[in-house]
Amino acid sequence: MEEFAERQYEYIDKLREMIAQRSADLGRAMTACVVTFGCQMNARDSEKLTGILREAGFVMTEDENADFVIYNTCTIRDNANQKVYGRLGVLNGYKKKNPQMKIAMCGCMPQEEKVIAKLKESYPFVDLVFGTHNLYRFAELLYETYQRPKGMLVEIWQKEGEIVEELPVERKYSFKSGINIMFGCNNFCTYCIVPYVRGRERSRDPREILQEIERLVQDGVVEIMLLGQNVNSYGKNLEGGISFAELLREVEKVEGLKRIRFMTSHPKDLSDELIRVMKESKKICRHLHLPLQSGSNRILKAMNRGYTKERYLEVAEKLRREIPDIAITTDIIVGFPGETPEDVQETIDVIRKVQYDNAFTFIYSPRTGTPAASMEQVPEEQVHREFDLVLKCVQDTARAQVGRYEGQVMEALVEEVNDGGNAPEALKELSASEGEVLLTGRLSNNTIVHFPGRADQVGSLIMVRLKECHGFYYLGNQEE
Repeated sequence: MEEFAERQYEYIDKLREMIAQRSADLGRAMTACVVTFGCQMNARDSEKLTGILREAGFVMTEDENADFVIYNTCTIRDNANQKVYGRLGVLNGYKKKNPQMKIAMCGCMPQEEKVIAKLKESYPFVDLVFGTHNLYRFAELLYETYQRPKGMLVEIWQKEGEIVEELPVERKYSFKSGINIMFGCNNFCTYCIVPYVRGRERSRDPREILQEIERLVQDGVVEIMLLGQNVNSYGKNLEGGISFAELLREVEKVEGLKRIRFMTSHPKDLSDELIRVMKESKKICRHLHLPLQSGSNRILKAMNRGYTKERYLEVAEKLRREIPDIAITTDIIVGFPGETPEDVQETIDVIRKVQYDNAFTFIYSPRTGTPAASMEQVPEEQVHREFDLVLKCVQDTARAQVGRYEGQVMEALVEEVNDGGNAPEALKELSASEGEVLLTGRLSNNTIVHFPGRADQVGSLIMVRLKECHGFYYLGNQEE
């Protein structure tokens, strides 16, 4: 896809000239802000947007009162949409004070026709709108936006475009990175809008993936996360039929790479081969995110999940048996149309049997355009009552699971200096010696640990003794 990338680099050059001139006219550098809503794939897309903006000459800022602001949106739940609309209202106030300001929106929200209609009617001050399939054309679209006297430029593709990854990327972390290995989803769960806004499954060429990983490792990356809506089905649309397990074997061979993560895994596609590769690997992290959604076979069928409660438990049991130190996390939806208290008890039964290390528990949110939105909804009072039961069960079992490592020495990747801004109360118990700061690291099993150390250790793999478990995180000390 070199010709597509070359065209975008031409537009980056044009943008750079234009931004330099505008900055000179203003007497200051033009600023840009990228705001991300949603999943890791959105976060990875935002790194691409940031890389292009910086290459074009913008100075990046986290202040939304900037010369250019782009919202990279998520539409998995309606409240995510409402949050974006509220934030757009704030941007309108900024734009009235700075008429030269440009506002853009991309990601999953614009792939919905009703969103475009609402933007045109209620938010006409937005200058640029594009979707998930043409993100690689960002530089070209931004240049066209600046060439227009006024009005909203909308480019939404309903069909999947080319996979173009050879563009500038500004990584949030120097030592770890996400990598898209596939795009789209073919599962069509009845509650989910993703297949409609992200399109059908498309896997990247494994050679391109490995080359990208090698470049990242040369640039100092020690941990990578392979990203896809359902990584377990990777390769099904490729000639040669490489499986996800086979891809992992090749990634493991990359010299200098220390850790491999991936998400998300669909239970119906999790193979014995993948479990075997994880068991034998020295680099794949001991963590698997395996969304359950519901423990009721009746609800699973209505959700079109493609597996039963019994099949899910069989997979989870095999994971625990083959990889005893693995952490299993999950997603659970409460309040799916037609769900009864008896169905929720089936879900609680799975939680108790699997003993999750953590679970992201959601109240069902109808998404217009999905089959579940037209089904009979559960009374709100019942949903909240059942949600509280599920959440309590998750918290009780997860504390026991996470706490089983107390006293052990484990390897942590130091991710940041904890400045105390969002620090849990228990961190006040940690004392740092002179010249030390409080660090936050992540274990292979995805558990967070806070401990004293030096700021220059960020990005390093450090052996840490896990002294005290505080629910979902540890306090510790570096082991000599």
